[in-house]
Amino acid sequence: MSYRSNTTQQNLLNQFLGEHGVKLSEDTLGKLYDYADLVVSTKEFGNLISAKDSEKFLSRHIADSLVPYVYIKGNGRWADMGAGAGCPVFPLAIAMPGVQFYAVEPRHMRVQFMQMVKGKLHLNNLTVVGKRFETSGLSDLDFISCRALSTFENDWERAQPALKKGGTFLTLKSFNNVVHLENDPAVILHKYTLPQEEQVYALVTRGNE
Repeated sequence: MSYRSNTTQQNLLNQFLGEHGVKLSEDTLGKLYDYADLVVSTKEFGNLISAKDSEKFLSRHIADSLVPYVYIKGNGRWADMGAGAGCPVFPLAIAMPGVQFYAVEPRHMRVQFMQMVKGKLHLNNLTVVGKRFETSGLSDLDFISCRALSTFENDWERAQPALKKGGTFLTLKSFNNVVHLENDPAVILHKYTLPQEEQVYALVTRGNE
């Protein structure tokens, strides 16, 4: 079933966004549904997502990807490390057309998939970079993000040299993996839950002083 007609998943996503004070246009939502369909139904680039996750892609992966949009209304240049099949960078690029995004991913099949999706969705504000982040040549960035990549400390260490002064690093983690950061004055934690899930997650941000 297409996410364009999956009203149960659409309602869960919109309820989640509404609880966070976000209302997206029909055009933006339509592009998010199309992106979800491409991830779930495209097979020629390998297995992009598990069968279990493909049934709740809007309420699990799209909702999670849009958490930074809830808290960070930024402009400028934004790179996503280890973009994989495109979460969170594609949903963010769809929701924030005024920001220039870079999806950085070394795996060839994932890069090919993201190039295909970028073309189909006409995402002119997104560039796919088929390299490791350290060799991508990107620097002086306003934002760098990643989702469940490594530990917070490792991810920050990789990101920090490419951030501009005053830029922001942000990552999406299971709260259990970052609970030790709660009393770190350099870090801000935003805890949240996703629709129909018990696990607690956190958006973790750190500014580059």
